[in-house]
Amino acid sequence: MFGLANPDRFLRFTRPLTPVLWAVAAVLLAVGTWFSFTAPEDYQQGDTVRIMFVHVPAASVGLMIYGALGVSSFFALVFRHPLADAAARAAALPGVAFTALALVTGSLWGKPMWGAWWAWGDARLMSVLILFLFYLGYMALRASIDDEAKAARAAAVLGLVGLINLPIVKFSVDWWNTLHQPASLLRADGPSMSAVFLTPLLLMMAAYGALFLAIWLTSIRTEIVRRRVVSIRARRALEA
Repeated sequence: MFGLANPDRFLRFTRPLTPVLWAVAAVLLAVGTWFSFTAPEDYQQGDTVRIMFVHVPAASVGLMIYGALGVSSFFALVFRHPLADAAARAAALPGVAFTALALVTGSLWGKPMWGAWWAWGDARLMSVLILFLFYLGYMALRASIDDEAKAARAAAVLGLVGLINLPIVKFSVDWWNTLHQPASLLRADGPSMSAVFLTPLLLMMAAYGALFLAIWLTSIRTEIVRRRVVSIRARRALEA
């Protein structure tokens, strides 16, 4: 796998893989959406339970994406590898989009369940909001520094710092009293929800994961090409 760190090998390897991921994501989204709408109403939440099939996958994938951004930032900062930096940069935009979707759908779900759009004292809500701000900060920092190498190093440091927030997001419902319920999927005794809700949830999580991978690989490929174009233009300018 380390051979894929070479941009040319990466481009060759991902050329056939990327359209497959887009197709898999489309199929999973279609099937997951169908299962989501055909699932029965919850005896307590009614039809609002269907928000779960968007909210939970968006939150989970948003968390996963920041992990990818942070690991890529580590390799970019320590080994100064341009492909790792391209991977970190490419993860930021889909990460902020999925996290924003999680915040919006969480608010829509919270209003009928908790009686409020937002609860500032809830540790899970605040830690996800901080995750969203780390994404925005990463993108803003890169955009604010003209020197691309300096911008990459500064953003990589911020990306690594943000990793501290990931376990806080994950375990906030266990460490503090929150409005959010404890984990329903990753439990020692197995998932706590019935199959009629578990099936569409897992399908949508797989769909969101495949969608992110498709977007990520496409963005990395685009970033590699962009950097090559910039390099060629700079070389021609010097020659001129």
